[in-house]
Amino acid sequence: MSTDAIVVLKEDHKKVKSLFRDFERAADDATARKGELVSTVLEELTVHTYLEDQVMYPEVRRLLPDLEDEILESYEEHHVVDLLCIELTGMAPDDERFDAKVAVLIENVRHHIDEEEGDWFPKVREGLDRAQLQEIGARMQEMRPNAPRNVTEVKSLRKAVDALSA
Repeated sequence: MSTDAIVVLKEDHKKVKSLFRDFERAADDATARKGELVSTVLEELTVHTYLEDQVMYPEVRRLLPDLEDEILESYEEHHVVDLLCIELTGMAPDDERFDAKVAVLIENVRHHIDEEEGDWFPKVREGLDRAQLQEIGARMQEMRPNAPRNVTEVKSLRKAVDALSA
C-alpha cells in the first residue's frame, strides 16, 4: 500500500463513502444493521480526523502557509463532525432522530471530502514533492494503530484543541 498521504486519505474516504451508501440502502426498519454501520462509521471517522488533525494539517500548514485558511476551515469541519459523532454515540438506532442525525453527518462529511479531493488535495500535491507526501503518509500510517477509535476518548477530544493551538 502506498504511503503517499493523499492516497492514504483517499482510501479512508472510499471506506467511509461505502459505509454511507450501505446505510442509505438499509431498510427503514433495519435498526440493528444501521446501528452497526454507524458504529463503524464513527470509528473510521475518529481515526481519520485524528490522523489529519495530528499529522496532515499541521505539516501542510507549516510547509504551505498559503493554504492556512483552508486548513482552518477543515479543522472547523472536523469539529462539527466530532460533535455529530459524539451525539450519535449516545443515541440508539431506533431513536426517532437517529436517521436524521446520520443524514446530517453524511452530508457534512461528503461536503468535506468533496472539498478536499476536488480543491485542497490538488493544491497540496502541487505544493509538496513526492518525498514529503510519502513521509507525511508514513507518519499517519505509523500513528493509525494507536489512534483513538471512539470520539469520546480523551485523545480524540483533545485533537482539535491541540491542533489549533499549535
